[in-house]
This record gives sequence, structure tokens and C-alpha cells, in this order.
Amino acid sequence: MQLMRICLIGTGNLATQLGMALSEKGHQIVQVWSQTSNSAAQLALKLNCSFTTDTDSITSDTGIYIIAINDQEISNLLARKHWGKILVVHTSGSTPMDILAPYCENFGVFYPFQTFSRDKKVDFNQVPFCIEANTPQNLEVLNQLAMSLSQNIRHLDSLQRQQIHLAAVFACNFVNHFYAVGKELLQEKGIDFELLKPLILETAQKALEQAPETAQTGPAIRNDRATMEKHLEMLAGHPDLKDLYAQISQRIIQTYKK
Repeated sequence: MQLMRICLIGTGNLATQLGMALSEKGHQIVQVWSQTSNSAAQLALKLNCSFTTDTDSITSDTGIYIIAINDQEISNLLARKHWGKILVVHTSGSTPMDILAPYCENFGVFYPFQTFSRDKKVDFNQVPFCIEANTPQNLEVLNQLAMSLSQNIRHLDSLQRQQIHLAAVFACNFVNHFYAVGKELLQEKGIDFELLKPLILETAQKALEQAPETAQTGPAIRNDRATMEKHLEMLAGHPDLKDLYAQISQRIIQTYKK
């Protein structure tokens, strides 16, 4: 495995977990950049490297720049520095690779397909890494870097990556919000969220062991109109949730209609 010198652009959840994982594998994080000195200093301390908040002071003594910042800020950052011939990659699922083309000679995408929290350590071994690059040589560099972290490497173009990002919003972000909705509805009646946790675990486990469509349960797939009407009555005080319940139930009914 070829160890790399890496400049990490960003200090958010993904940047923190990725930086820690790369450092643990022996790669050297030489510098961290952030817009705020506090977040930059905190992550730099963890990674035993220097930090800066000035784009003009971003080091050129690196083998790769990994940009892990808010999607809307990528273009703005790119325009503020001359990147030279050093490989520049972003870590976004929804941003096309070609956003880098006007600013960089060597560029690509290094996208770990996972949800990240700043303080929850991630085992990258099985995390899919979706990579893309503008030359075969750059793709091989990213392939080797990804292989140092994970056994699950995917060569996907920008359109494919955007599609899996969209799928992830449904399968992860929306589902997690529904957990929060479930918690809210329980708390209204003084019931602890702990009650839902075994159900959440079992549902997720079934989705991993069989096709999700074959594991679908609930009143909608049974077209149990009486139960669904009762639920809608119970949601009278939450008109937004009432509409959402009706829409999702109808989607399930149509999907499994014989």
C-alpha cells in the first residue's frame, strides 16, 4: 500500500471521520483547512497536523487535496486558489466531477457512501467508496487510497453517483426523519421511544437479508381501510403528517396492488 500525504479541506462529520480513518491507516494528514479556526484547530489536534483558515495558505506540499465541505461551497473554494497539478477530489454524492475541471488539471471524486456523525467512529472496511477520475492514472491513485480503507470499491460516473445519493435520501435521511416522527407521536402520550427500537432493528435486519419489497408489512399492504382511517383521525392535529400518511399509504397500495 502506498501511503499518501493528504491535505484535508473541511472539518465536518465526513471530513472528521475520513481524516481519522486515513490517519489510522498510516496516511499523513499534513494540513486541515476550515473557514473557522476553532473547528480547524480541533481536528488538526486529533490528526497531529497544521491547520489554516486562509485559502492562500493551503499547502502545496501534498499528494492530494480531499475537499469535504458543503456542496454549495465547493465552487467558491475552488475559485480562490491555484491548485496546480496536484490531484484534487471532492467527496460529494450529488455534485458532478466536472465541477472541478475549470480549476484543476488532475481531479476526481472520492465518495464514501455512508452516513456520518462527528463523534461516532465509522468502520470503513465495508463502506462503499464510489470513485471517479479524469484519467486512468488518477483513478488508480484513488482506487489504491480507497482500498487502504475498504474492501468495497465502486467505479461509478457522476450520473450513477447522483442516483445512489437520491436513493440514499429516501433510504436513510427520510427513514431517520420518520424515526423522529414516531418518537414525537409516542412522547405525546408519555411513551418512551425505547419501545420502537426493537422494531426498527428487526425492520432494518430484514431489509438486509431479503428484498425490501418482500418484507413490507402494515395496514397499507393489506389495504386495511378501517385501520388507515383510524390512523388518519388520530393525526387530525397534525395535518402535515396526515397528508404524508395518506400519500405513503397510497404509494404502498399501488405498488403491491394485485
